[in-house]
Amino acid sequence: MALKIWLDTGLVDEKDAKISVFDHGLLYGDGVFEGIRVYGGKVFELEAHIRRLFESARAIRLSMPMTRDVLIDAVEATVKANKVEDGYIRLVVTRGVGTLGLNPFTCKKGGLFIIADKIQLYPEELYDKGMKVISATTVRNHPLALPPQVKSLNYLNNILAKIEALDNDVPEAVMYNHEGYVAEATGDNVFIVKNNVVCVPPVEAGSLEGITRAVVIRLARKEGLEIVEKNLTRYDLYVCDEFFLTGTAAEVIGVVQIDGRTIGDGTVGPVTRLLREKFYGYARGKEQ
Repeated sequence: MALKIWLDTGLVDEKDAKISVFDHGLLYGDGVFEGIRVYGGKVFELEAHIRRLFESARAIRLSMPMTRDVLIDAVEATVKANKVEDGYIRLVVTRGVGTLGLNPFTCKKGGLFIIADKIQLYPEELYDKGMKVISATTVRNHPLALPPQVKSLNYLNNILAKIEALDNDVPEAVMYNHEGYVAEATGDNVFIVKNNVVCVPPVEAGSLEGITRAVVIRLARKEGLEIVEKNLTRYDLYVCDEFFLTGTAAEVIGVVQIDGRTIGDGTVGPVTRLLREKFYGYARGKEQ
């Protein structure tokens, strides 16, 4: 069945969902986006995603083409039109149609489209056995060049690191900032466990302030786990007891090897399994 895409002001058939070649989102990566999950027909953490989208837009001086309430209605209408029960939403706002050249003020109105469809980022077996990752040589964008809190359409930095991972036959790569501290993976946030303390890099290190990251931190604290936000080095990743990633598409997934070095005993650890279980329940409305 062909998808229904929300394009600017309403739903259109997938074949009619087209944007101009003069859109600055296409020409310059000038725009922002959110990836959002749907569980049991309900959009997960929608208000948090919309809030982050508006903050990203404000940070780059992009005027949103609709209000928060109207946008929330548009997201839910797109999910309903495509009968998505368990799936993924890609919500994109571009600077809009302008002229050739960098000047963003030639764009009179922002463009917007919403896709709702199925997704499976990693095979199920990886969640049971854990994944292997590498350290990327591509350095994360300097936070003074582009604030990590902005979820922009320009993902080339992450894509180059992703290519390194795929060239090494692993699905993910850890990116480090200009000071050598852990920033994030190419599409997920990084967590480690050492002596039963859960550690996560601060946003200031160059990581996106992930929605799933925030939920997992809340769930961990509810379970009585100590959470510490601090700078992590490659050494910390090498000697930790457990290592896992969080993200909208990835949810919570364990890492059992980095740069050919085994993490802990080489299996997905008990804290990771606990937090995945708790997240799974929370996302599907089984846990509060």
